[in-house]
Amino acid sequence: MKKISIYLGMALVLYCLVIPGYSDKSVQIDKSIYSRKIVVYKNWFNQQKKQDSLLKSSRALKIKHLKLINSSLVYLTPETEKALKDKEEVLRLDQDIQIKSHAKKDKKKKPQPSETLTWGIERIFADLAWSKSKGNGIKVAILDTGIDLDHPDLQSNIKGNSNFIKPKKGGDDDNGHGTHVAGITAAVDNDICVIGTGPEISLYAIKVLDKKGNGYLSDLIDALNWSVENGIQVINMSFGSITDNASFDEAINKAYTAGITMLASAGNNGSSGGTIEYPAKYPEVIAVSAMDQFNRFAAFSSYGLEIDLIAPGVNILSTYKKGSLAYMEGTSMAAPFVTGTVALLLTTPSQSEYDLDHDNRWDPNEILLKLKATAENLGLPAVQQGKGLIRADQVVY
Repeated sequence: MKKISIYLGMALVLYCLVIPGYSDKSVQIDKSIYSRKIVVYKNWFNQQKKQDSLLKSSRALKIKHLKLINSSLVYLTPETEKALKDKEEVLRLDQDIQIKSHAKKDKKKKPQPSETLTWGIERIFADLAWSKSKGNGIKVAILDTGIDLDHPDLQSNIKGNSNFIKPKKGGDDDNGHGTHVAGITAAVDNDICVIGTGPEISLYAIKVLDKKGNGYLSDLIDALNWSVENGIQVINMSFGSITDNASFDEAINKAYTAGITMLASAGNNGSSGGTIEYPAKYPEVIAVSAMDQFNRFAAFSSYGLEIDLIAPGVNILSTYKKGSLAYMEGTSMAAPFVTGTVALLLTTPSQSEYDLDHDNRWDPNEILLKLKATAENLGLPAVQQGKGLIRADQVVY
C-alpha cells in the first residue's frame, strides 16, 4: 500500500508539471536534480501537440510553450536532457537565463501636492518637445516588475497589463522598480507628482520580474511574443544578464524584425569592469548608460563600444508603488528617458533618405539614427556616452 501511495504522489507531481502555464512555485522541485531549460525545435517540427508528446516520451517536465521561438520551457534531469539532445526534432537546448533589474538605490518620499518638473526631464529638454508631441497614443510596453495600476500619476495612461510570472494575476507592481520606470517614461501631466517624458503615451504594464526584481529569460520571451501580437511599438527593458544564448538572441531578433523599437539599460557594472549586459549588448537594442546632474558619467554605469546614448540616471524622482514617489538611481532610470523620447518621435513623420518606397513610418534603425544624429555631445569618451545625451527637443524637430 505504501508503494502505491508513493507512485500516486510521483504521478501527481508529473501531472502538475506537464500542464501548460504551470508555475514551478506550486510544486517543490529538487534543483540539484532538475534544471530549467528551453527546448528549441527545428522549424518543421512546429505542432504543439506533437511537441508535448515528444517531451512526455522523453520524461521532460513541461512548464510552458514559448511560441515566439518555437520552443518549450521544461525541467530536465541529466538523463532527460541527453535523451532530448538526441532527438531529430530538437534543434538545441538552452539555459533559462536569470535576469535582474538595474536600479541601485531607492528612497521613498510621500506624494507631493503639486507637480514637479524633474532635473532629468529638464536636462533632455522634453518640456520643449511637448508643443509638438507628447507621445499621444504610442504603445509603449514596460517589461519590468509591473506598474502600480492605481497610481494617480499613471492610471489614465495605462491601457493594458499582463503577468508572465503568474499569468492568472495582473501586472500590478509588488516591487516599485517598474512603476518608477513607467513614471520617467509617461507620468501624466495632471498637477500632481511628476511629468513623464511623453505624458500622453499609452502604457502597458508587463510583469516579467518578481518582487525582488529578478526574472527568467523564458518570461521575457513570452512578453516579447505578447508585444509582437499586440502591436506594441516601443519596449523598455531596464534589466539584464551578463550571459546570453541563442534563444535570447533569437527572441530579440524576432521582436526587432516585427518592427518594435527596443531600449535597455546598459547595466550597473561600472565598478567591476563596466560589462554591458544583455539585452542592451545586442545590436538590435538601443543601449543606454547613465549620467548625473553635472554631465558626469555615473560611476556605477556600465560602459563599452555598444553604448548608443546616455541619459540621466542619478537622483531621479519618479512614481513608486502604493501611489508614492521615490528617488532612485541606476541605468534602469536612464533607459526610460530615451524610451519616452522615442514615443515623441513616433508621432512625427519619417523622412527616410534611403527608401523611395517609404511609407512615412519610422523603423527601428531610422529611429536609432535620428536619436544619434540629434544627441548632445557631452565631451565624454564614446564608450561612456555613445553619441551623447538624448535630446527630446531636437528629436521632434
